Amino acid sequence: MIINKKRMKKDFDYITSISATETGCTRLSYSDEDRQVRDYIEAGLEEIGAEILIDSVGNIRAKYNPMGSKESSFLIGSHIDTVPYGGRYDGLTGVLASLEALRTIHENEISLRHPLELLIFAEEEGSNFGVTMIGSKYMAKKIGLEDLKELSNKDGVSAYDYIQSRGYNFKPEEDYYISAQNARGMIELHVEQGQILDEEAIDIGIIEAIAGMYTYQVIVEGSSNHAGTTPMIYRRDPLLGASEMIVRLNKLVEGYESAVITVGKIEVSPNASNVIASKVVFNIDIRDVVQEKMVRLAEEAKEVCNQIASDKKLDLDIKLLGSSEVAILDRELIDLIERVAKKTKLNYMRMNSGAVHDNAMLADIIPTAMIFLPSIGGISHSPYEDTDFDDIVTGSQLLLDSVIEYVG
Repeated sequence: MIINKKRMKKDFDYITSISATETGCTRLSYSDEDRQVRDYIEAGLEEIGAEILIDSVGNIRAKYNPMGSKESSFLIGSHIDTVPYGGRYDGLTGVLASLEALRTIHENEISLRHPLELLIFAEEEGSNFGVTMIGSKYMAKKIGLEDLKELSNKDGVSAYDYIQSRGYNFKPEEDYYISAQNARGMIELHVEQGQILDEEAIDIGIIEAIAGMYTYQVIVEGSSNHAGTTPMIYRRDPLLGASEMIVRLNKLVEGYESAVITVGKIEVSPNASNVIASKVVFNIDIRDVVQEKMVRLAEEAKEVCNQIASDKKLDLDIKLLGSSEVAILDRELIDLIERVAKKTKLNYMRMNSGAVHDNAMLADIIPTAMIFLPSIGGISHSPYEDTDFDDIVTGSQLLLDSVIEYVG
């Protein structure tokens, strides 16, 4: 039973042409582009008789159950939203591979012991509100509608108000949350977003753990004044303090084997060349695949910032914007994917994921596993992101074969 490569290519070419920008793919959740893609995929799901449910925040659960089974579902899928000027394959690959798996099963009239569900998670990238995986967190009951009132976009509009303005009705009592009673497990296929598979010339990565993540907002405040008339010894310069913090933060990870720390967003006020800044706001992204070490690193990061602020007589506020724990994926599902990979003579390796995925939000509720495909040059969240289409076909076939092994 072979997937239809030509049909998949047609899906990718059409969907990736839907972008808010000419450079890269820009398809934010709740945008007009997002709606166009949803309509296209939903039409494909309706053709095979899938039952489509959409919850309050826009997550899609499409159940394919031709046998009318009363058993709990096995889940596949990913996300379709991108970062601004993102790549063609991030997230979308897992969704279209899952759609093609369902189509192939339907065309071959395969009997299933359990229903299959394709999940499309909303707002995975966090591009609208600065917090990732809102959809999967909502589906796993790790955030609620009240939490959405505390998140806002760059225009100051809350996630709660914005999502409703885009046509979604908040009816949490009617939503279909993930539980051990209605879901048996999940496999998510995704491009690696790193260079390991590409560098090692390996076809497939089978994921054992997904890094946890802390995202902090740091606000450093001092005294704004004239750049020419204020002697250095009298200054309370928050940009100088923030710069020292950022340098020190990066040195913290030298004692950690797998941790990473990143400051990729910074805002300076009033941001004028002849004015000492009054306020600096920056975010800290901390990740590791060892929970205890990630927690320790986060505490050390806060201590560093507090110490520098105290030394330079600056005001400091540190706020946790979002977090996810390290996810250890299911050993039985990992072994199943490995057996199928061996059977089909694929070149594979077991590995960890430094990027956080929706799958991680479900790992403490149901068994989960992930399949990675090579990313050429390890480039991601970029117009230059690329994956060889033959690798996508290989991974999609492995997903289909693994699903059939489990539910067929």
